[in-house]
Amino acid sequence: MSEKKDYLKSPDLLPIPHSEKNISAAGFGFIWVGMAVVLAAFAIGGNGVQSLALGWVVLATVIACVVLGFLMTMTGDIGVEHGISFPVYMRAPFGTIGTHIPSVVRGFVASCWFGLNTYFGATAMNAIFATLFNFDNWFICFLIFAVLQLVNTAMGIKSIERFADLAAPVIILISGWMYFTLSDQAVAQGRDVWTWIESPVTGGAAATAFMVVIMANMGFWGTLAADMPTLSRYIKAPKNEKNWFRRNKGQIIGNIITYPITQTFMVIIGGVSYMAVSNYDPVVAIQGSASGIALGVLLIMIVFAQWSTNTTANVIPAATIFSNIMGPKMPFWAGVVVAGFIGIVVQPWSLFGIIIEVLLIVGGVLASIVGILVADYYFLRKRRVNVPELYESEGQYKYLNGVNWAGIISWAIGGIGATVFSNYSFIVGFVLGSASYYVLAKFWWFKKYEQAEIIDPSDEKYLGISIGRDWKIEKELEIEKELVITTATGGENV
Repeated sequence: MSEKKDYLKSPDLLPIPHSEKNISAAGFGFIWVGMAVVLAAFAIGGNGVQSLALGWVVLATVIACVVLGFLMTMTGDIGVEHGISFPVYMRAPFGTIGTHIPSVVRGFVASCWFGLNTYFGATAMNAIFATLFNFDNWFICFLIFAVLQLVNTAMGIKSIERFADLAAPVIILISGWMYFTLSDQAVAQGRDVWTWIESPVTGGAAATAFMVVIMANMGFWGTLAADMPTLSRYIKAPKNEKNWFRRNKGQIIGNIITYPITQTFMVIIGGVSYMAVSNYDPVVAIQGSASGIALGVLLIMIVFAQWSTNTTANVIPAATIFSNIMGPKMPFWAGVVVAGFIGIVVQPWSLFGIIIEVLLIVGGVLASIVGILVADYYFLRKRRVNVPELYESEGQYKYLNGVNWAGIISWAIGGIGATVFSNYSFIVGFVLGSASYYVLAKFWWFKKYEQAEIIDPSDEKYLGISIGRDWKIEKELEIEKELVITTATGGENV
């Protein structure tokens, strides 16, 4: 098979069959606990209580997480139904070449998040070493921590789930301890954690502050809302199940129950931490409120939390994207290395001070992609996808020189709109991206480049697991055929 024909068929990007979907609903829930305990989430709570009471910050967070969790499940059905990842499906709304543009942005953002979370974990690791061994060099800890995470990710999804199973219960227990300890410390200073506000605002300013909390939370995980198929393709799901809710049960438990609960609790801790020590960085708060064994255990929790978040939410998606761009020349482990390299060279220790502003802008740009995915998958293709053509460089999704301009233009419209109206970034990006793509694709682009699954929306031809199908790509079939011939001829390849 020629390299030109083969470059879209990197083994790490082929559809995951039903037999290899090995993450249970409980396992995915534990993964979410590990992912959602991110120190940057504390910044949302710390910023929020500067203008609003903690109860309003919590309400805004719950609204954001439930809505975003539902959107994650919607895009995640792509992985559950067809077993394909985000960068592979993006070939449909953006083209086999055009997919690289938004995918690289997503991969770069994920790599930056990897670096930022690694920095947080490294500061905690450095505090442990400084206390126990009088060793104080956070940058060495940063490099060590980065390597440990990258090796864990390169070992595969099952290794990551096992780590999450170990880390999640520890994280839950210690997070509870943090909340009660910091609450007591805030109360001791005369600050009721549910009524205290540093600089109260009212009227329109309060409404804006409320929306900023919602948009910051949505921007925080907007990356995963776009990229959920990369994870969901490994989640166990029943064959021949056409009911959307039952088929996505494993996702729903994590995305709409575990994630909102965990994220909200982290935001609360950030708010309480700010009240207790005027700093929403819990590493600083912990060092000011604990000592001895308790301090060491809490700092270890910080390390575990960043580790479990990074491997699942950042390194896997980024590595999959970079593997998609380079094809078989870049296996998954090499994509992991690239993601780690980017996460280090962007100097993530400089990003934390502007995290809310970054979340608003990045969230809106990625929301535009989420809107395009929803419009393409649900409203235009109605969940039916010509999957084999996604792996053909000269096939249905080549469009104009490999680019679907309806997707590129819609992404630009949504991204620009979200940047202009940054306080409402995710909503603006999602609505503009989905609406403009639906109109441009349906009434312009797909008139020029007809889509087989839209012309003939056949279940038997274009659905996956809901009709019991495991998608087989031509490369797989040729390998199987070669093995059969080799066996039949006694090992002589003919």
